[in-house]
Amino acid sequence: MSAGAQLSVTDMRRASRHPVDYMVIAEHLMHGDVKLHVSNISAHGFMIDEAENISRGDRLIIRLPAVGRIEAYCIWLTEERAGFQFERILRLDDFQLMISEMQPNPALRGRR
Repeated sequence: MSAGAQLSVTDMRRASRHPVDYMVIAEHLMHGDVKLHVSNISAHGFMIDEAENISRGDRLIIRLPAVGRIEAYCIWLTEERAGFQFERILRLDDFQLMISEMQPNPALRGRR
């Protein structure tokens, strides 16, 4: 049995992203609790801005509405932003509930 997540970046980059403005407190192995601003999210992962003290390959545990605690791995990094892939794909019903809570403006929500 292999350890860690099986990351597949190229196939999942096309996933539909939803713009959000959401603050989370993530558990980081080396830095402890860190505040992150999630600026977009999909069923496969999310992007943060202001990516201080984050390195490619870092593992975080975050708590999301309707989903609960979930691990994510940093798969790309620029000077200001970082992209994370969830350890698993979110279930559609959980994802839709999560978006409803994270994106209170109905005009920004996707069609169901």
